[in-house]
Amino acid sequence: MQSNKDAKDDSDEMEIIPSEHNGTVHDTKNEDSGDIHRAEENQKSSIDPNLYLYDDDLATRPHISTFISSIANYENTIPAATDPDAKPAAPSARMGTLIGVFLPCIQNIFGVILFIRLTWVVGTAGAVCGFLIVLTCCCVTMLTAISMSAIATNGVVPAGGSYFMISRSLGPEFGGAVGMLFYTGTTLAAAMYIVGAVEIVLTYMAPWASIFGDFTKDADAMYNNFRVYGTLLLIFMGLIVFVGVKFVNKFATVALACVILSIIAVYVGIFDNIHGNEKLYMCVLGKRLLKDIPIENCTKEDSFLRDIYCPEGRCEEYYLANNVTKVKGIKGLASGVFYDNIFPSFLEKGQFISYGKNAIDIENTNDQTYNQIMADITTSFTLLIGIFFPSVTGIMAGSNRSGDLADAQKSIPIGTICAILTTSTVYLSSVMFFAGTVDNLLLRDKFGQSIGGKLVVANIAWPNQWVILIGSFLSTLGAGLQSLTGAPRLLQAIARDEIIPFLAPFAKSSSRGEPTRALLLTICICQCGILLGNVDLLAPLLSMFFLMCYGFVNLACAVQTLLRTPNWRPRFKFYHWSLSLIGLTLCISVMIMTSWYFALIAMGMAIIIYKYIEYRGAEKEWGDGIRGMALTAARYSLLRLEEGPPHTKNWRPQILVLSKLNDNLLPKYRKIFSFATQLKAGKGLTICVSVIKGDHTKISNKAVDAKSTLRKYMTDEKVKGFCDVLVAQQIGEGLSSVIQTIGLGGMKPNTVIIGWPYSWRQEGRNSWKTFIQTVRTVAACHMALMVPKGINFYPESNHKIGGNIDIWWIVHDGGLLMLLPFLLKQHRTWRNCKLRIFTVAQIEDNSIQMKKDLKTFLYHLRIEADVEVVEMNNSDISAYTYERTLMMEQRNQMLRALGLNKKENSKVVQTIMDFKETPSDNKMSLVQTIVDHHYDATKTASKVRFADPTIEEIQHHDSQNDEKRNSIDLDGPENGDAPESTSNKDESTEKADGGDFKSSVKPDEFNVRRMHTAIKLNEVIVEKSQDAQLVIMNLPGPPREVRAERESNYMEFLEVLTEGLEKVLMVRGGGREVITIYS
Repeated sequence: MQSNKDAKDDSDEMEIIPSEHNGTVHDTKNEDSGDIHRAEENQKSSIDPNLYLYDDDLATRPHISTFISSIANYENTIPAATDPDAKPAAPSARMGTLIGVFLPCIQNIFGVILFIRLTWVVGTAGAVCGFLIVLTCCCVTMLTAISMSAIATNGVVPAGGSYFMISRSLGPEFGGAVGMLFYTGTTLAAAMYIVGAVEIVLTYMAPWASIFGDFTKDADAMYNNFRVYGTLLLIFMGLIVFVGVKFVNKFATVALACVILSIIAVYVGIFDNIHGNEKLYMCVLGKRLLKDIPIENCTKEDSFLRDIYCPEGRCEEYYLANNVTKVKGIKGLASGVFYDNIFPSFLEKGQFISYGKNAIDIENTNDQTYNQIMADITTSFTLLIGIFFPSVTGIMAGSNRSGDLADAQKSIPIGTICAILTTSTVYLSSVMFFAGTVDNLLLRDKFGQSIGGKLVVANIAWPNQWVILIGSFLSTLGAGLQSLTGAPRLLQAIARDEIIPFLAPFAKSSSRGEPTRALLLTICICQCGILLGNVDLLAPLLSMFFLMCYGFVNLACAVQTLLRTPNWRPRFKFYHWSLSLIGLTLCISVMIMTSWYFALIAMGMAIIIYKYIEYRGAEKEWGDGIRGMALTAARYSLLRLEEGPPHTKNWRPQILVLSKLNDNLLPKYRKIFSFATQLKAGKGLTICVSVIKGDHTKISNKAVDAKSTLRKYMTDEKVKGFCDVLVAQQIGEGLSSVIQTIGLGGMKPNTVIIGWPYSWRQEGRNSWKTFIQTVRTVAACHMALMVPKGINFYPESNHKIGGNIDIWWIVHDGGLLMLLPFLLKQHRTWRNCKLRIFTVAQIEDNSIQMKKDLKTFLYHLRIEADVEVVEMNNSDISAYTYERTLMMEQRNQMLRALGLNKKENSKVVQTIMDFKETPSDNKMSLVQTIVDHHYDATKTASKVRFADPTIEEIQHHDSQNDEKRNSIDLDGPENGDAPESTSNKDESTEKADGGDFKSSVKPDEFNVRRMHTAIKLNEVIVEKSQDAQLVIMNLPGPPREVRAERESNYMEFLEVLTEGLEKVLMVRGGGREVITIYS
């Protein structure tokens, strides 16, 4: 059947093609279409016949075979800097688990603390507490490794190591903070390794090299030596890293070999000395450990001790009361010394190291120390955790080489966990072996001063102490070089992510592809650590940074799992979210227990970096878990808000700004955004929406451009919120849809801001129809409405103004008029303004009581404002009111009868409102003459006139009379002062009564009453509030009848009501109370 179908298709084509050439006249258009047709057929011939249905999609959506091939050939390494003169590099060897992960982790975990501090930790904390210290630290790293394994097996591991894994899981803010903590910890680790290496050389290998004298008698001299030699060693190592990274990588192998051989030598020595040895003896006075006493002089009969304790013939009391004994330092596993080392021996700084906790033995009652060894720091269980914890860091060394691994998802979990198990076994067994081999006093002698400045671990090892001394020195150097090599590259990776702007200079590499700038900064920070000069101070500090980093790794996994992120599908089988939470809890607990002030430093640094990235950093979307957590929290909050309407005390304006766009798709009134910012004072929800007329399928690009422009305006005016653009066939329908559907759940806007249609007279019915329809829709949705008039005169957000904000409280519609000025005064622009509240009293009202009640009401509302009650008498409706009403009605009748379009409408309006060239005996009474006459006489104090601030003069070639038209709509100061008139209101009324105004038409009583209200209120408001910075008043409701005359009259009433006022805010409540006197 397929062949028949193909044959049929071919026959159809054969019938079509000749038909194009059978005609006697060749049609060029037909020939072109034939060429296009054949081109399309040729293109389709390259597509599988089974995929013709998707031929339009293949240009942008690749075929499955192509897609799968690109995924299979994905390269996860970051290309290195290329040298144009270099030879083509050979393919990089893809490392396995042992070489790529296990051994690098072993090298980085085993560090200087193992050799120079572990015996002291065991002696001070005892076997039990020492075992718990090591176990706690190992549990932190094991739980973190499990979480890291889950991250590593959740998709292809990117090159760049731990920072990339963490940042892509936690997002740019947390990722940048963790990256900087990790960088700081790695840099301080280099400082600790350098100080440790100097300590090994000066204390145990070459004490004669001391610059500041005998450091065994002065701790400050020892630390000054560390600072000087540490600085020199840092400069030397920095030059090595700068000149050649190849040497560092080759030396890493030597350092690893030294670490392994040293540990083997220690284990062999422990079992070789199972019965102890005679190499090391200590001199003990009573129960106190002595230093710098030759073992042959360790007796009271010898004058050496007598000269020390009995200067000038008076002997020290403790010396007289106790004997001097020689104690074997290394007693061996068979001696049972383990039982003496079970319990802790924590001391205060300055107390003597002795057997037991008897105050007589440990307290120093004299000014002299008499060669007795004292505790140089106050020790505790938590402090020892902080000092030892750097010994278990380095678990991320394997993940840092993720780009060089053959199978990172397999190698990282197995290699890292096996390395942690191996090192944990070594550490835990060492605690037990040291406690069972070495005397308690010698374990607590931190610098080996009782045995002539020898390293305890070195004297346990087989065959000689130099195996440990040289091995520990070289391994420490190697670890320091690795830190100085890795830290600058980590900083460069953070800088290249562009999430921390001030790090941009460190993203650049040298001509050799090396991060030279980052290396210089790393050396400077490392030097600051070296200046501390003490491993016991550096170790807790860098522990904080690593603990913060490990805590964030656990947090990332827990968040991803608990949020059930669809992309979170780790292959690692032994992971559970509870393990991550336990790991996070352990990290935080260890931080606080170890050193609360160092913990605050690390947390403060993380918070500062987080906030800096949040406000100044580049916006990155990495599909991270924090974004998912924010989404989940938002969903939870929205569902809670959906349970019911907010209480009056919790009501706050959630603003929807309806911004009109001009022909260039730019917002017509920029200051409407400023006003929204001032009203919200930077808080709450603001949504800005514009509606474009047209077909969305045809002008979708314009909508996108308009949205980006809208977003830019919001950013410039510091409006915190969202924006969108809707394309609709009719503007009014689009606005109605937006008002009804915008928002989500309880976060729907409750207040709408819409601009005043300044050119409603010129544009005709469409303009006011859209405005009134929007007002009706807002009312139907029970939302509050604000209409700022004279928006271009409103102040900028960066300006401060003084004066009065006048509230004209005509009717009560929920108290919004009281709340708005209070909210405006929260912003610095309006903060210096004073509130004045005016209310209108009729003849039958008690004005004094009204003022008293209003003051009481404001007192309970906690709002400070001046109160004034304006009395309005029931005066008769003036002739002027009838005349103005008649003019309004006649204008509507003319436009309806003529059926004019928009342009003609504008011309007729101009003609109606032009009174200078109109003869007095015109058959149609031009009531506008009387209107202008009246206002020129009664309101000469105000030259404020409203016009569309964005529209220039319509016709520049019109006559001077045309320029002076619309005296009510054009701004007097900008367009020339209105012509002065000597007539007054009475004269104009006389004219009307005397026959100059003759008309047989009687105005509608409904319109007359409303016009009377507008005129009388306007006169009072202009009199009282002409100089106010802002006038807030009630917006009258739109007419219930949907008739053009009623709607046009409504717009005229509003114009009359606000005439003579520069900045007006008309407000209409949503029908519910928004302010309350109750707490």
